[in-house]
Amino acid sequence: MDSRVIFDLALTEPIDGVVVISIIGELDMSTAPRLREELIRVVAATDTPRVVIDLAGVDHLDPTGLGVIFDGVKRTRSRGGDLALARAEAQVLRDLEITRVIEILPVFESVDEAVQSFSL
Repeated sequence: MDSRVIFDLALTEPIDGVVVISIIGELDMSTAPRLREELIRVVAATDTPRVVIDLAGVDHLDPTGLGVIFDGVKRTRSRGGDLALARAEAQVLRDLEITRVIEILPVFESVDEAVQSFSL
């Protein structure tokens, strides 16, 4: 039985000054520290960090993953920026609704919509 954790994340070059972090796999206690490290690096690299986390490839989100997302919101907003989520699959969107994350953090149907939301 193979118990490897399959997880990857990728950053795109800024689109209109917005960094997009795409995640593939489970965002849980074993993988969330990688996202936290990237968010810290991205936020530190700019004066007004604007970040979109693309959740299209995320099939599971646990409380640790949610905590990292909240930490990212706090970090970006403390520097005059913001964070948005995009393309959450049905189960992940349900988790975001149950935990009421969507009441304080926008979740967009596409990455383009999320990027454009920063210019409104």
